[in-house]
Amino acid sequence: MRPEPPAQQPPAQPAAQPLEPRVVPDSDHSVPPPDRGPTVSRRPEPRSGALERRADSAERLRRKGAVCGDIDIQGDVVGRVPSEVQGCGIKEAVRIRSVAGVTLSHTALLNCETAKALKTWVVKGVQPAFRGQGKVAQLQVAASYSCRPRNNVRGAKLSEHGKGNAIDISAFILSSGKEMSVLSSYARNNPLGASRRAACGIFGTVLGPGSDRYHSNHFHLDVARHRGGPYCH
Repeated sequence: MRPEPPAQQPPAQPAAQPLEPRVVPDSDHSVPPPDRGPTVSRRPEPRSGALERRADSAERLRRKGAVCGDIDIQGDVVGRVPSEVQGCGIKEAVRIRSVAGVTLSHTALLNCETAKALKTWVVKGVQPAFRGQGKVAQLQVAASYSCRPRNNVRGAKLSEHGKGNAIDISAFILSSGKEMSVLSSYARNNPLGASRRAACGIFGTVLGPGSDRYHSNHFHLDVARHRGGPYCH
């Protein structure tokens, strides 16, 4: 018998070399990662307790000073204003300090219908009219409640001022401090003229320069209703 040939051995494998970690040498020319800017959180930061307390306190004071059921009309409730003159007096009077953030040069004694009309006029008429000049910060009050005849003429009909239905405005003071008076600054094509036109309909009567000799230096605004509609002259 022929002997079997010796079994073939598999070829020897080279010894495994240990893996060397890849080292990136430091270089002055390495490119840093792109700067993506600061991370901005979409969630608003919580207000501090002190800030919230101040805001709450201011809101409470504002609500405390609200009259006529409107937080934007600030003043004091006066109640009934009696009069010995027939037709004069106010059933439920308020003394107004500011409307829609615009202060009055001095408090105005009115009824709530007039106070609400004044606020509406400031918001919808006065501020839009002065938009190119700046924000109106104060109204110069020439008159509010006063038991007297119209234009202080003896024998004339009772003025709407004697019922708390009227207020007279003589000037507008801007937040910059600039004053525009009806007497010296009025023109039909400027903010004073636009404010006057905007008052028509909000108030039942609107008078001013050109109406008569009694209204050359102020706007007379009252809430009296006329059979033929608002009287704006």
